[in-house]
Amino acid sequence: MKLNIWKRIGLGAGAVALLFGGYLGALQLTGNFHEVLPGELYRSAQPSATDIAAYGRQDGIRTIVNLRGENDKRDWYRQELAASKEAGITHIDFKMSASKQLTMDQARQLVALLRDAPKPILIHCRSGSDRTGLASVLYLQQIAGVDEKTAEKQLSIRFGHIGIPYLSAAYAMDETWENIEKAFGVSG
Repeated sequence: MKLNIWKRIGLGAGAVALLFGGYLGALQLTGNFHEVLPGELYRSAQPSATDIAAYGRQDGIRTIVNLRGENDKRDWYRQELAASKEAGITHIDFKMSASKQLTMDQARQLVALLRDAPKPILIHCRSGSDRTGLASVLYLQQIAGVDEKTAEKQLSIRFGHIGIPYLSAAYAMDETWENIEKAFGVSG
């Protein structure tokens, strides 16, 4: 009887893991594109040239903020620059790492960049989960004045962010936000 219970628990856990993996895979297959604030801010995984043209037409994107940083040696970067130029979209690079906390100066620079860039903005990193999540939280809370609890939802599993201390390198994004909350006087 005990073996049967453990077998069922194991099958249940396996099914949950399979569904979760499928969800994360679907996010990547669909580009993890989401509206953060209508007419102002959108987020995604690394967009293709086709994606950039479509986002420009359908969503009126005027600025792309690439959180992966400048990388002239990579095809994805050269294609992104060319597609942005062809669509008349301003392209801005801001290098971040999902596994390293931003300094307060970097956080202030990112807020200023997002505040001053022509809207609507598309922010992206490689998977659209971690760096993009932090940038979305910063935009919502520091620029749009959205409440902390609502803004923090941008750093969640819904977008593929897994911020678990000691188990996830991307937890650095959560730690950065906690530090920013203290430095900027956000209740937390």
